[in-house]
Amino acid sequence: MEATSCVLAKYGEITLKGRNRSRFERTLLTNLRESLSDLEVRIRRRGGFLVVSSHDCAGEELARRLRDVMGFSVVQPMLRVPCSPEAAASAAVELLRARGGEHSFAVRVRRRGTAVAMSSDELAAYIGARVCGELGRTVDLRTPDTTVFVEVDPREIFVGLHRHPGQGGLPVGATGAALVLLSGGYDSPVAAYRAMRRGLRCDFVHFTGAPFTDAASAYKAYALAYELTRFQPHARLHLVPVGHAQKALAIAGAGPLQTMAHRRLYLRLAERLATADQRVLLTGDSLGQVASQTLDNLLTADHACALPVLRPLIGWDKQEILDEARRIGTFDISTLPDQDCCRLFTPPSVATRSTPAQFDPIDTRADIETLIDDALTRTRTLAVQRAAAPPRHRAAG
Repeated sequence: MEATSCVLAKYGEITLKGRNRSRFERTLLTNLRESLSDLEVRIRRRGGFLVVSSHDCAGEELARRLRDVMGFSVVQPMLRVPCSPEAAASAAVELLRARGGEHSFAVRVRRRGTAVAMSSDELAAYIGARVCGELGRTVDLRTPDTTVFVEVDPREIFVGLHRHPGQGGLPVGATGAALVLLSGGYDSPVAAYRAMRRGLRCDFVHFTGAPFTDAASAYKAYALAYELTRFQPHARLHLVPVGHAQKALAIAGAGPLQTMAHRRLYLRLAERLATADQRVLLTGDSLGQVASQTLDNLLTADHACALPVLRPLIGWDKQEILDEARRIGTFDISTLPDQDCCRLFTPPSVATRSTPAQFDPIDTRADIETLIDDALTRTRTLAVQRAAAPPRHRAAG
């Protein structure tokens, strides 16, 4: 066996599952294949991790793509070599030589089985001696500049210099599906990401102020949804124009309740758009962040629809949300200017306390059901998917 490039993708929370672990593993494997459908890949299953290789993609680039797949806690680009100390040491020497410099190093060995007669410490010492003898590097077991990771499997040995954190969580789709109310702000994309990380497959609905606003917010929503498909292979985006409905609510005398009348309208529309498998709606609300997100107003909003409303960010503060938006790549998109439908017909003051009963006469005067039907007839649904060729993967044991 010659040294070949591969990536180890290690399970995270899945390892804690009991008798239903195989279901989570199948979902993870399906998601992985979809995310790499433009490459010819080979996937080997091992206990607690996968070995992924491709002639179409370099190890570091393949590792970068695997890091976006929910369910992997650690992703490591490695060299796969024969199961012998000599082969492992040669791989370590070549990797460090290619890295260059005079860095200190340490060797960390993990063994699964007894395919190599040496203990982990003995193998680490053997590889370290080879590196010192051939490259003149210095060993530093406390704070090394470079760590050589060695994993001994019953069939082969893996050697590498990098250990990247994965997304963790559960495979997307393992726990169900949700419809996300996606604004152009910072909060709802982060909420969608957190839901995906808990295994929910997400579609999106975005409300525009058309015909009183331009298309900027729709383009922005599509960009956000597209960015989030890094973490799930594909999604749908519903674009719903609500400008006429918002105007009708204002004419019906919503006054200080206008913002909450909008929120209730959005939830009703989302409930109508949700498919049978989307048993929950999801928003980016954070308790007390703005007037419409007080406890009273959240309860009033929920009363407008029968589907449960999940709020993954309910206990997050704004800085935590902004930091997460930067980390997952949605921050810069959310900063782009747009004409937010929520700012249409905004009253001078917004009620911080409301009850469902206060909206009965407003909904009646505005003929809310007709407004909903009209908005739905004008809704456009877009497929959001990253470009990919037909699948060319191969799976092996």
